[in-house]
Amino acid sequence: MRKIFLLFFVCLTTTIFSQNITTKFEQSNRTQTPTYPEIIDWWKKMDAASPYVKMMEMGMSDAGHPLHLILVSTDKDFNIPSLKKKNKRFILINNGIHPGEPDGIDASMLLVRDIDETMKDKAAARPGRPAIIRDTDTTFFLENVVLAIIPVYNIGGCLNRSADYRVDQNGPEEFGSRGNSQNLDLNRDFIKCDSKEAKAFAEIFHLIDPDVFVDNHVSNGADYQHVMTLICTQHNKLGGVMGEFLNKIFEPGLYASMKEKNYDLIPYVNSFSDTPDNGWPEYFEGPRYSSGYAALWHTFSFVAETHMLKPYDQRVRATYELMKSFIDFTSTNSAMIKKLRDQTKQAVKTQTEFPISWSLDRSQSSKRIYKGYAADRKPSEVSGLPRLFYDRTKPYEKEIPFFNFYKSGNYIKKPVAYIIPQGWAGVIELLKINKVTMTQLKKDTLIEVEVYRIDDYKTSPRPYEMHHINSEVKTSISSKKMQFRKGDYYIPMNQVANRFLIETLEPTAADSYFAWNFFDGILGQKEGYSGYAFEDIAADYLKNNTDLKNKLDQRRSTDTAFAKNGRAQLNFVYENSPWYEPDYLRYPVFRLVK
Repeated sequence: MRKIFLLFFVCLTTTIFSQNITTKFEQSNRTQTPTYPEIIDWWKKMDAASPYVKMMEMGMSDAGHPLHLILVSTDKDFNIPSLKKKNKRFILINNGIHPGEPDGIDASMLLVRDIDETMKDKAAARPGRPAIIRDTDTTFFLENVVLAIIPVYNIGGCLNRSADYRVDQNGPEEFGSRGNSQNLDLNRDFIKCDSKEAKAFAEIFHLIDPDVFVDNHVSNGADYQHVMTLICTQHNKLGGVMGEFLNKIFEPGLYASMKEKNYDLIPYVNSFSDTPDNGWPEYFEGPRYSSGYAALWHTFSFVAETHMLKPYDQRVRATYELMKSFIDFTSTNSAMIKKLRDQTKQAVKTQTEFPISWSLDRSQSSKRIYKGYAADRKPSEVSGLPRLFYDRTKPYEKEIPFFNFYKSGNYIKKPVAYIIPQGWAGVIELLKINKVTMTQLKKDTLIEVEVYRIDDYKTSPRPYEMHHINSEVKTSISSKKMQFRKGDYYIPMNQVANRFLIETLEPTAADSYFAWNFFDGILGQKEGYSGYAFEDIAADYLKNNTDLKNKLDQRRSTDTAFAKNGRAQLNFVYENSPWYEPDYLRYPVFRLVK
């Protein structure tokens, strides 16, 4: 009897406790967001109080704190392989990549707390306590959906807290900074993985293999009436059946859902000029960004961007409602989402060509209703010169063109496999982090491969996120039999990772590992010669190589400056001789094509 009483007391205490879990956002009359310790403490309490919530540690951050993952499963199963077998759809929600944009941090707490309370109300078959924000039943839709939530991604930025960051943002009272503990913008780090956070994210991402990915942000830029804007993975870039479904069904479905809740969703405002009155292009997120990275793995990916000038409580509510819309849509369209992802994963294994560049197609657009404020100019009180301002006493509504079509280009024919010498350990590590299938050669082997040479490139004069990005890369290609060593890596191109591999290993891709300087060692010449010593060697070489002698004579006859420069002529012979350093400008990722 005593055991039964104790069990009843524990269950009663847990239920009461869970219903009394409030957030700092609520306690502060919706004006504050919690500190990092408060965030983690809150989720620990939620985990302890709810049978539907599990908190896990998933890798380390640069701040020295572990990255956490929250699973919300209404059937109380938190084993991911088991949930996959149950045909659950996974939604991965990322919060606080920029901790000065904490809307998702608070909205996720409210959403999960409300799900937990509703589930307990149903289990107890009694009326539930009205939640502060909860107004619809989300748990019905969670029957076939699992939420995976990163409560705060940029822990270092969250710990670096101030009331003075993001000077033009309307609340909360105090929040974190954009840079992480290395002062990196983590939303530029998903390919290069300079941070421990990015490595931990890759582990989470491949463990979950999310069907839908949502990254919660706050925008800056023009002033307008909309509370929430949205970046969808560009549908042409996503491509195939998934791109078509995203453009024609998924995105319109989200807009309709938010409209029912009195939110006029609009694409992220990415204006051609100072003001967006004449429309704008869809934001094109490359693989360096969270949603662009996720799209490489055939995930429907989105970035939610509330408007910085709206009051904090409005922004949190809009984020909360948008996350519910994602849940509802994903649940309702669960079978189709799975079918399209499975179809795409199979198709990419045999796809023969991949585009790696896209350009805006201004000949096509869709129409959107934009609710703005009249923009004008007035004298600046700082400089006395004309300045832009938005007049909120003059709201307007108009149909604008939204340019959301892009043309693909620079098609790369898929090789049978890539081969990477084991010395390039940094790149090998990144491929392993991303669960790329590869094997090591069991013995030294002579293999005929296609070899890229870097003919030209531009490098940024100033650093960007700790790198000097290489761009405008031009290559030439040749076939050659090369000796590879035991332990070098063979990467077959018959896997789900094909698109990721093309966009990271092809040197002309905008976010390739070459672009991010992982192969810059080949850009410096290591061998050379002493001119006076090489003169006699070069003369003897020309006597026995008439073709090169003719090329030298022709160059002298057409290039006056060259003809007057002895060192340049000597170097010409050297560069066309067997003594010229073979690894200089030779791209060290080799293509096996047959």
